[in-house]
Amino acid sequence: MRRSAIGQIVLVAVLVAACGTSPGAGPDPVSGSRTPESANSTAASTPAPTASSAGDAPASRPAAGSKELPRGGQAIFPRYRLVGYAGVTGAASLGRLGTGPLDQRVAELEKRAQPYRAGRDILPVLEVITTVVHDSPGDDGKYRTRMSDDQIGRYLRAARRHRALLLLNIQPGRADFLAEVKAYRKWLQEADVGIALDPEWAMDAGQIPGHAYGHTTGAELNDVADYLAEIVRARHLPEKVLVYHQVARSVVRHENAVTGHAGVVLIKSVDGLGAPGPKVDTYRLVNRGTPRHVHAGFKLFFTEDRRNGGRLMNPREVLALRPRPEYIMYE
Repeated sequence: MRRSAIGQIVLVAVLVAACGTSPGAGPDPVSGSRTPESANSTAASTPAPTASSAGDAPASRPAAGSKELPRGGQAIFPRYRLVGYAGVTGAASLGRLGTGPLDQRVAELEKRAQPYRAGRDILPVLEVITTVVHDSPGDDGKYRTRMSDDQIGRYLRAARRHRALLLLNIQPGRADFLAEVKAYRKWLQEADVGIALDPEWAMDAGQIPGHAYGHTTGAELNDVADYLAEIVRARHLPEKVLVYHQVARSVVRHENAVTGHAGVVLIKSVDGLGAPGPKVDTYRLVNRGTPRHVHAGFKLFFTEDRRNGGRLMNPREVLALRPRPEYIMYE
């Protein structure tokens, strides 16, 4: 996810740090019990509304321990097209999820997704930044902070109220992607939780987020996919989504090394910014050489795409892209 200023990184770091950083403490992800939010959290200052305050009665959530996808079945494609909102509650600059009450945003997403059906069922996605970079090293020198379990639980409960997928987005700083993914194992053991990786925020030793452009490799993506596949096998789960965001070809090196993994659906989301012309050019360029088993994704930016006379592409234009996107994400 591309950011225009280091100040935005710091903003989210403060929001996440205020929620706590221990990945091991917190509620059982399938308990459905309510948990107190941090009194000092900016994100918690806008509490999730009840179903009635969202203006629309949400769909019933899957039962605890469900072994199906939120809207049924074991396989993501070709039954579903994924349409999602990204962000962190309370941080409007980082995505649509940060612009108001969470249930209202998910209800809005459901309506926005309908024109993308094109012969498929819609499966809504909440892509929440759970490991976020910042420009200070922290106690462990990794330049990243993890969202607390209390906050992740809040997003998962919202996803279940609307029968949506939850994707945990990781901006690793100087940490390794696999180490960050492993920190969320208790959540990944759920049938409705997957992973999104942001390699432009994966820093080498000596690099500082916001001052350098990050990258990953096909081998690192395979390591994460192998780990997710092991969880799927051990827990007898439906297919699990693994998204990797890519704004330029250089962000994923040796991409041809990415292999297929039973139980894991790989999606490359192309994150080009701007007016439709340059945005489509970026999509075509970044998709060159994409492995055949990797599905296509496309990101739209409410703010950045409209700058300098630009506009937001409409669903008809997005569905006309080749390859046709199977995950459309709004930030």
